[in-house]
Amino acid sequence: MSQTVLLVDDEPDILQLLEIALARMNLNTLSAATVSEAIKLIDTSDLDLCLTDMRLPDGNGLQLVEYAQQLDRELPVAVITAHGSVEAAIDALKLGAFDFVSKPVALDKLRELVGHALNLKRADIETSTRELIGSSPATQRLRGRIRKVARSQAPIHIHGESGAGKEIVARLVHATSSRHSGPFIAVNCGAIPPELVESELFGHLKGSFTGAMYDKQGLFQAANGGTLLLDEVADLPLATQVKLLRVLQEKAVRPVGSESEISIDVRLMSATHKQLSREVAAGAFRDDLFYRINVIDISVPALKDRREDIPALAHYLLDKVAAENDAGEKTLSDAAVQRLTDAHYPGNVRQLENILARAAAMAEGSTIEADDLEIDGSASLSPASNALVTPGSETTDTDFTVLTSLVAVDGNLEQHMDKIEREILQNAMTEYRWNKTAAAKGLGVSFRSLRYRLKKLGLDD
Repeated sequence: MSQTVLLVDDEPDILQLLEIALARMNLNTLSAATVSEAIKLIDTSDLDLCLTDMRLPDGNGLQLVEYAQQLDRELPVAVITAHGSVEAAIDALKLGAFDFVSKPVALDKLRELVGHALNLKRADIETSTRELIGSSPATQRLRGRIRKVARSQAPIHIHGESGAGKEIVARLVHATSSRHSGPFIAVNCGAIPPELVESELFGHLKGSFTGAMYDKQGLFQAANGGTLLLDEVADLPLATQVKLLRVLQEKAVRPVGSESEISIDVRLMSATHKQLSREVAAGAFRDDLFYRINVIDISVPALKDRREDIPALAHYLLDKVAAENDAGEKTLSDAAVQRLTDAHYPGNVRQLENILARAAAMAEGSTIEADDLEIDGSASLSPASNALVTPGSETTDTDFTVLTSLVAVDGNLEQHMDKIEREILQNAMTEYRWNKTAAAKGLGVSFRSLRYRLKKLGLDD
C-alpha cells in the first residue's frame, strides 16, 4: 500500500519538483501552500511524512513541527531550510523535527531523508528498549526519552558518569530508530593516538602520510546508512574538532590526502563522562561544535539514582556473565541481593557487572552468597570508580603498593597486594577493552610497567 507525503511550500516550481521526485519513489503526495492548509490536511488525512518549507505566507514550518508534536499520533515532520541556515535547522531539530534538507534541494539527500522517515514505523520500539533493565522512575524516564529521540535524525549527546551505560543507551536509540537495519559503530576517541584520529574517522589515501600503504575507509563511511557513536568525544584534538564541524555541516567527509569530499548518510551520537560546557569554558572544546552535537541531550542516571533497579539488574547481569564465562547456572541468595542493593557503586553498572563476574567465577556452589561478593573495600578500588584511581589521573608506579595501606589486611601482605593489584588491572583492561596503550595512559603508568604487571599476575593472556 503506497505511503503518502504532505508537501508544504508556496512556490509551485519547488512543489512540482518534489512531487516528481517522490512519485519516482512510488509515493503519493498531497500539497499545501500555507500553514493553515497544512494543518487541515494533517487533521483529515492519513499521512506518513510532512515535508515543509520554513517560510510560509501565514507562518513558518516550525509551527507544523510543534503542531505534530501535540498530536496523539506520531507524524515525522522534516523541514526545508535556506542554504547555510544552521541556526534555523537546529531550532527545528530541537523542537522535534525529524530532519532537515537545505535549498537548493539535492535529490539524493531528499531520497535519503524520505527513506529514513518512512522506515520509522518498521522499528520495533518495545522490543528494542527491553535491554534497559529496571522499572524505577529514572529508568522509565530514560526509556521514554530514548523512544522520543529515536524519532529524529538530530545529533545526540549522551552524558553520565563512567560505567552508567552510555553506549547501551546509544545502541538502544539506534535500534529504535529508522536506521535500525544499518550499521552501529562505536569508537572511543580517547583510545586513538592523536596523530591517527583523522585517519580513523575520515579515512586516508595511499601515500598521504608515512605508513599509509593503502587506501583506508574511515569510520564515517563504514557507518553510512547507520549511526556513529563518538565515545569520550571531549578527548578529540582541537584540529579534528574543526573538521568534524564541517562534516556535520556538509554531510560529507574528506579523507586525508584527498582533494574531494565523499557524501555520507550518518547519524552522529557523542558521549562523555566529562561536562562539555566546562571543557568549552576551559578552551579544550569548541563552542560551535558543542552547539552542533548537543542538539538533543540524554542524561543517563547513575546507579545510585536507580537503586531499586539493582535486584533485577543483578539477576540479568549474573545470567549474562555466567553464560559468557561458561560458569554454569548461578543464582543469588536473598542476602546477596540485599548486599548488592546496599552497596556503593562509584563505577556504576560496569562495577556491578565486574563484582558479579568475579563472584560467578569464585563461588563454589551454584548459589552466590553475600560473602562471595567481596564488596567491602575492593568495590571502590576500580579505575572506573573515580575514587582512588581514575583513568587519566596522575598515578605513580608506587601507588599500587600505597593502596594496600587503605584496607584491612588479613594473612599474607604480598598476597593481599597482588589481589588488589589484579582487581585494579582487570577493571582497567575491561574499561579500555584490553587496549594496553590506552589502559597504561589511563592508569598513569608506563606501557612497559603495565605489561610487566599483567605478566606477573598472569593476566597477559
